[in-house]
Amino acid sequence: MIERQNIVKIGNLTEGNSLVIDERCSLYKEAIFFDLEHYIYKKPICIGVFGCCYFSEEENILKVTQYMIENKNDVKNILFLAKDYFNLMQSKYKKKYIVTFSGNNDFTVINYLFKKYNIEFDIEQYFFHIDLQKQYEKEKLTSIGLKALEVKFNIFRDTELISGSNLAKTFSKIIKDNDYITRMPKEKKEKILLYNEQDVVSLFHIYTNWNNAINNDLIVAEE
Repeated sequence: MIERQNIVKIGNLTEGNSLVIDERCSLYKEAIFFDLEHYIYKKPICIGVFGCCYFSEEENILKVTQYMIENKNDVKNILFLAKDYFNLMQSKYKKKYIVTFSGNNDFTVINYLFKKYNIEFDIEQYFFHIDLQKQYEKEKLTSIGLKALEVKFNIFRDTELISGSNLAKTFSKIIKDNDYITRMPKEKKEKILLYNEQDVVSLFHIYTNWNNAINNDLIVAEE
């Protein structure tokens, strides 16, 4: 298992710019920002990368945690690590919300795998779910993908996009060939992890700049 911890520095935040939920604009302080890279063939096969981050107000940083499978044995192990992470966020850090983009897809995958491997855990019993895609659709009356939304929020990535089909092929090779990970170039592993990290970090930046963008018409309705 590849385990990666990273710190992302955050600039000045204006709390009033954040998305308002239940008349509160500071829920990002009590939230984790979550995204999976996974492999599905007719049904969920595995989580390839688990990614999550949370905001440390004292240090003004995001703390990112990622797990990436290296072989078929990690298919189950990554689920236990995910469960432990969620438990830690809820019990020690008192996180109450989980922020996603089209998160029902990720929840379907992880809940299916939890059940398959007899791991008792239900994310939505621990955290209130805030889905930024649904929120966008509610406010703008149109749908959008994460990468298109990032552009509208002036978020530009440090790495090129990776298609879901390419990720699925990679994870398929990893679980079918225990030696594949040793042959995979280091740059490819880093690229996959960076891609996932930028997903969860983008969720934070979109959340904390939501009202600023909406109210100033930086987000233009799709034609």
